Amino acid sequence: MAKAKPRRPMPSSTPRLIDQARDELFSHILRCGVLEALPEHQKEWFDDTMLYLAERYQDLSEEELGQLRVLGERYCQPVLGRAGAAPAESEVAAVN
Repeated sequence: MAKAKPRRPMPSSTPRLIDQARDELFSHILRCGVLEALPEHQKEWFDDTMLYLAERYQDLSEEELGQLRVLGERYCQPVLGRAGAAPAESEVAAVN
């Protein structure tokens, strides 16, 4: 008779607090139009939003809140093209 394999505990379906805060921050960024804002307005928005998140998620440490801000600011940065990437159609049309 074969022995039954021991069961591994199921991972918790509840996301960690920092994951919840990150998701909420990204949601706010998308809803508030921060991606199109000027850098000085983005800074002001992040200052206010991080105060809000600190109040809402009081169990997060200062370090975790700092990490959230860095993630949010990176999320708002424009996408950089790869060096040596194929030229856009408009660039090809301009050459021809």
